[in-house]
Amino acid sequence: MTSPNLTAGFHASHEQFKPSELLAWVQMAEAAGFTHSLCSDHYYPWSESQGESGFAWSWLGAAMHATSMNFGIVNAPVQRYSPAIIAQAVATLCEMFPGKFWIATGSGQFLNEHINGEKWPSKEIRNERLKECVDIMRALWRGEMVSHKGHVVVEEAKLYTRPDYIPTVIGAAITPKTARWIGGWADGMITISKPYDELKATIDAFREGGGEGKPVYVKVQLSYDTTYEKALQGAHEQWRNNVFASALLSDVKLPEAFDAAGAMIQPNEILPFVRVSDSTDRHIEWLSRDFDAGATHVYLHNVNREQEQFINVFGEKVLPALSRL
Repeated sequence: MTSPNLTAGFHASHEQFKPSELLAWVQMAEAAGFTHSLCSDHYYPWSESQGESGFAWSWLGAAMHATSMNFGIVNAPVQRYSPAIIAQAVATLCEMFPGKFWIATGSGQFLNEHINGEKWPSKEIRNERLKECVDIMRALWRGEMVSHKGHVVVEEAKLYTRPDYIPTVIGAAITPKTARWIGGWADGMITISKPYDELKATIDAFREGGGEGKPVYVKVQLSYDTTYEKALQGAHEQWRNNVFASALLSDVKLPEAFDAAGAMIQPNEILPFVRVSDSTDRHIEWLSRDFDAGATHVYLHNVNREQEQFINVFGEKVLPALSRL
């Protein structure tokens, strides 16, 4: 039996749609019953066919002013950014919208981070510098003057505009190994949808690593349309480049390279990675299993382009069913 505190959010995909479209859709999503929203912070889309990549931080100010929803962002506060700048961005949003914003931090992807020309380090080093960045941001949010020389360098940074609380930092994890590691320092975890046993193993590892009692957010990749064939076609067109192992997704440099790899993927090969169905009952069943595995929040990313239809149908049929679980 699930808890009344469980929530379902709308994922705003900057890689696929213009910021102006996403702004209209989060307003529509709120009207349909969604209370939370999530977006990622990319410099590049995953493919040329997706074709967008607006600056998420600019958009967040507009979206949070235009709705009363809670928002989160998945961000790598490293290499492309200084953690001092991301700390400032988070602090500003939290001061304007207290308790309505959180950041999920990850170790980054070469696709986005290579633009500053620095060497792309190993996963071990990326994790070490991520933890350094989180420690730096928390110190800045406490009002400290921060100087740090490690994998990242910050010199005499101090935030003068801060909320009256320490913002929430969620750790991003795909594998149980990373989940166990972030359990010790993050305020919660975000991961992606997987088959029940794999998702539960990731969540259990997070709990065992120190995450007991902390929230678990699951970004659910799905494709809903009026027929199964349309749902599968839409998912294949937009999301086939995202089915590879996380090690590959982290180390590819440009959208064209993702397109070259994705060209080999047949429609049915995406099914282990995207929940494809024209049945809302089937989607409700899948989501119920996510909660049974230990998720406390799910963020629904309809990966095809039919966003208005998805918002209306899921608002009418799926959200009410989830509230009764």
